[in-house]
Amino acid sequence: MSQEIIQKIERLRSRRRAIILAHNYQPPEIQDIADLTGDSLELSRKAAETDASVIVFCGVAFMAETAAILNPDKTVLLPRPEAGCPMADMITADDMKRVRAEYPDVPIVTYVNSTAAVKAESDACCTSANSIRVVGSFENAATVYMAPDQNLARYTALHSAKNILHWHGYCPFHHALQSEEVLLRKQEHPEALFLAHPECRPEVLSLADRVMSTSGMLRFVHESSHISFIVGTEVGILHPMRRMNPGKEFHAASKKMLCPHMKKISLDDVCLSLETLEPRISVPEDIRVRALKAVERMLLIS
Repeated sequence: MSQEIIQKIERLRSRRRAIILAHNYQPPEIQDIADLTGDSLELSRKAAETDASVIVFCGVAFMAETAAILNPDKTVLLPRPEAGCPMADMITADDMKRVRAEYPDVPIVTYVNSTAAVKAESDACCTSANSIRVVGSFENAATVYMAPDQNLARYTALHSAKNILHWHGYCPFHHALQSEEVLLRKQEHPEALFLAHPECRPEVLSLADRVMSTSGMLRFVHESSHISFIVGTEVGILHPMRRMNPGKEFHAASKKMLCPHMKKISLDDVCLSLETLEPRISVPEDIRVRALKAVERMLLIS
């Protein structure tokens, strides 16, 4: 049955002049049919560069919104619009306005894991791959405010001379990883390198051999001479790691690091979206234009 659905998706993709983008945390079968898999930065770039008429975004809502911000003339589809991001929901545009009022002269750098309305209140966006460079780009600012992820802000502060203030949000699934679990995995696999995502707690990051984005992890494990890795990010990334590196071993730092929102989209959902060109994701123009400035600054710095 799945092969029939895949063939139907292929026909519809061609007929609709569509491109399918999938985040590294998506289910294996979704990653396998995608034109491109990647992290937020890679997918943002692809969304900005594509000449496709339709973008099917297999991820969560803020990612599809970012594609719509960059491509107002294209049809952007999110097969399951209820697929959200708990971290993105931890801050609102009104919260950002209050931050701006409290710190009127401080640049605000917002993690791309945020709603379009929140991006619109920002000076620049960033990803886990480029947060240090984005913060550093505000050369005349001694202090920068980062939202919504407290852990990414703390990690960035360790690698920046700037004073970094931050919102109190977090990713529940990265934040759930405890240092005790990491130490246990290290005992079980003493030969393994521990890779951690910047959304993890500071005490977890202090145990890491490398701290990097998901795409950074994928590149690193492919190029590394090591054969065993403990992976401190959402478990969906284990699929491309194992597919690309059949001779290497990958161990999840914790089975708790599973985001149910990233697992909502099925092949049937993708097929139905291509058939109906729904559900469409759009951003009100006044919000889109302001959010675009923040996203474009991120892309220029990257």
